[in-house]
Amino acid sequence: MIEEEKNNPTKTPTPPPAKIGLALGGGVARGFAHIGVLKALKKYNIEPTIVAGTSIGALVGGCYLTDTLDELEEWALSLNRRKIFTYLDFRVRSAGLIGGKKLVALMEEYFQDMNIEDLPHPFVAIATDMVTGHEVWLRRGNFIDAVRASFALPGVFPPVEISQRNLIDGALVNPVPVSTALALGSRLTIAVDLNADLIGKAAKPGQKFQTVAGFDVFNDNDVSPEDQKKFKGSMQKRLFRREHNNPSLFGVMVSALNIMQDRLTRSRLAGDPPDIHIKPHIGHIGLLEFEKADELIKLGEEAVEENLENIQAAMSVLLPPTPTLGQD
Repeated sequence: MIEEEKNNPTKTPTPPPAKIGLALGGGVARGFAHIGVLKALKKYNIEPTIVAGTSIGALVGGCYLTDTLDELEEWALSLNRRKIFTYLDFRVRSAGLIGGKKLVALMEEYFQDMNIEDLPHPFVAIATDMVTGHEVWLRRGNFIDAVRASFALPGVFPPVEISQRNLIDGALVNPVPVSTALALGSRLTIAVDLNADLIGKAAKPGQKFQTVAGFDVFNDNDVSPEDQKKFKGSMQKRLFRREHNNPSLFGVMVSALNIMQDRLTRSRLAGDPPDIHIKPHIGHIGLLEFEKADELIKLGEEAVEENLENIQAAMSVLLPPTPTLGQD
């Protein structure tokens, strides 16, 4: 009977199930909010089967598809400012201040020799061609290389060469890749925008600079006396430390990227609006405050709760039940 149904030329073929697409935006440390978003979606049995990610969004999206999100969360919650420094391998004469070898070694513990084709659902990491400025969709090949290219922040991490192209951070061209999810067949597209909380970006009381530029690896209050002595006068300290009421050089670089991402995101989403636009309230957290993973994850979960009614309404309209065999 099932076989007869298949071979019956007069039978209307059963359409493929409608797909939920997820567009995860860039945002450096704020990307830990993506973990909370995905945890909350799973709680309500909302399972995206198309994932497009930019920068840290590519990393978190990849962990979701490889079922290593719990491991990523555990690692994120273990971070403090001193531990973050251990992952930074500084390079003076290179295309980036940080070589990234230690981060790659960490990724290889979970994803060594994994290709994007091995993932259970479609996945795209967004990168930028450093020469042409073209938007590059990485859909095949080595998973780690694709993610590295997507988060290769200019001036910080060196470009990643893939197929004879030097690739850098995808946030330069498509900070929240809704267009990519749509192109892959997403019927209901959920976008997670990490740079939309304008109110939270205001300076804190007593500060003249915005929170986004306030991170300081070498803040005397957060670093042991031994480390202060070790890095006294070093290049690392000059780059990352800020004087009183002034951002660090690194903070200025990252803040400039944040401005660009915010403006470009508005433009891109105006042309390709998502069905659901999730905007976690995380603007009060600096782009480099990796040690605030716990708060970021919780705020990501809260953002889904705030949008849950809209998500469920959109699912009822855009994801109709798939007809069963024999059903008219």
